[in-house]
Amino acid sequence: MKKSKTDISNDVELNEAHNKKMQKIKEARDKMMSGKTMEKGLIIVHTGSGKGKSSSGFGMIMRCIAHEIPCAVVQFIKGTWRTGERDFLQKKFPSECTFIVSGEGFTWETQDRAKDIAAAQAGWKQAKKLILNPEIQFVLLDEINIALRYDYLDIDEVVEFLLTEKPPMTHVVLTGRNAKEELIAAADLVTEMSLIKHPFRDGIKAQKGIEF
Repeated sequence: MKKSKTDISNDVELNEAHNKKMQKIKEARDKMMSGKTMEKGLIIVHTGSGKGKSSSGFGMIMRCIAHEIPCAVVQFIKGTWRTGERDFLQKKFPSECTFIVSGEGFTWETQDRAKDIAAAQAGWKQAKKLILNPEIQFVLLDEINIALRYDYLDIDEVVEFLLTEKPPMTHVVLTGRNAKEELIAAADLVTEMSLIKHPFRDGIKAQKGIEF
C-alpha cells in the first residue's frame, strides 16, 4: 500500500531522530575507546552450570588460528572422549594449535582418584610449559576447573603461577563449572554460563555437533 505524505514525513522524522541518537552513541563510544590503549595477556575464566564454556574457549582458538596467533589446548578430565574440536584441530591445524589430552575420562568413569590426580598434574605440567613458551600466545585449559574443584591441582599454585610467571602478553582461558573463588579473584575476565533449559532433563542424550 502506498504511504501517505504524513506517513512519509513521520518516517523522515524517525530516521533523523534515530541518526542523531546513533551519532551521540558513536561519539560517546569513540571517546570511551580513545582511553582504552593498554594491551595485556588476559586470564579468562568460563564457568557456570550452563552449556557453552568449552565451546566459547574453542571459538577463541578458531580466532587465534585465523589471526595466525600460535595457540595451544590442554584438555583435562575428558580424556579419551573424542570431541569434534579435538578431531578438527588435530587433523586440520596440527601446526597452528598444539593439542594435549590429559586424563583418561570423566572422574565418574575412571573411578580411580590417584590416577585422576596424576593425570591432572601431568596436564598442568604440560600447560605450564606451553604458557611459558614464548612462541605461544594463547592457551586454553579446557575443564581445568573440574580438576581444581576436586583438588587434583593446588589452586594456590595455579593462581600464583598465572599471576607471577605467565608472560605478560600471553592469554590463558580456564573452563569448567564451579570455578574456585581464588581463580575468579585473580582473573581479568569471568563469564558465568547460566542454565535455563537443557534437553538432557527431557531424556535427550548428548549429540554430535551439540555437546561434542
